[in-house]
Amino acid sequence: MFEPCGAIPAMVTPLTREGELIEQGLKDALDHTINGGVHGVFVLGSSGEIFGLTDEQKRRVIEITVEHVAGRVPVYAGASEITTRDCIKTMHMINDVGGVDAVSVLTPYFVVPTQHELVAHFRAIAGETDLPVLLYNNPGKTLVPISVAAAVELADLPNVVGVKDSSGNLGTTADFLRECPENFAVLVGKDTLIYAGLAMGAKGAIASTANIAPRLVAEIYNAWTSGDQERALRLQEQLAPVRYLVDQATFPVVLKEGLRMSGVDAGYCLAPATDFEEALRAPLQRALDAAAAVETTNPNPSSRKG
Repeated sequence: MFEPCGAIPAMVTPLTREGELIEQGLKDALDHTINGGVHGVFVLGSSGEIFGLTDEQKRRVIEITVEHVAGRVPVYAGASEITTRDCIKTMHMINDVGGVDAVSVLTPYFVVPTQHELVAHFRAIAGETDLPVLLYNNPGKTLVPISVAAAVELADLPNVVGVKDSSGNLGTTADFLRECPENFAVLVGKDTLIYAGLAMGAKGAIASTANIAPRLVAEIYNAWTSGDQERALRLQEQLAPVRYLVDQATFPVVLKEGLRMSGVDAGYCLAPATDFEEALRAPLQRALDAAAAVETTNPNPSSRKG
């Protein structure tokens, strides 16, 4: 079975001001991150504004990503909608296109299901695919946590292979690691806690900052897995100002502006996420320059296992 691991950018979806997909921009963003040494790419997540894309755009993002990545790294895709029915519809589309290595499913948002309903939700979605499925826990955004008991129950399904934990609560991360089976991968979803998660036993991270600082994020993982904990911690500290700047505007405005500053036409975010303060430009450029200067020690180790 496929084992998720490594530093994986939660990719933005390049869009025009009118909300049309910039296909070349998506290809360039994929190349930017892969050339930076990441160990996979994740499209159609919250950073990719899945919540605002049309069905046709979602399909085209998958088609372009699979074709353009061409096996260089694993491709993760999101099937995160509000209802079970719509998650299954997106899952069927991903199945139909083919070439995706694993699928991530966020808890519902706007509605607040019970844990019993949540387990039934994930069970129904996982049953519609043979692809490995990552649960996605982000209660700060959805107000719907995945309990440890629910994760343990879902881990019994043959294709539920792990969880992306964006809770930002290391106690929750520790609970997943302790209570879930050993082969159930925990990935950190909070960019500032990659080092801490790895130290606790996490298999990697899905990080939005890896759009604009791919080498820096990848090297935190590379340094840790090569046994250089001191360097991993130093790089984690270097990532902190990048994450801080991302939080200074409506998500994911700074990610797209940072890509533009790096020579990638990532376009614009869907309204109302439109404002970028010019005062952020100089510190963002300094952070990008510093991140790009990080030396690569172990570029792109394989994360295709099983």
